[in-house]
Amino acid sequence: MVEIDCRGLSCPEPVIRTKRALKENPAGIDVIVDDRAARENVPRYAEAAGYRAVVSEGDGSWRVEIRK
Repeated sequence: MVEIDCRGLSCPEPVIRTKRALKENPAGIDVIVDDRAARENVPRYAEAAGYRAVVSEGDGSWRVEIRK
């Protein structure tokens, strides 16, 4: 699975990178974010695009697993 590391980036950059990565990997990706707004917006975008998004918390960051 492709992993996109968006730690240190604030919105909308994680959403833009997620959108770009999903075009290249339509089966799904994992996105790591540490910005609270990105933690909300990345799954929101993924679900609006027809994906399932599961968020899990790590050490000061969140992993968003996005799958078809």
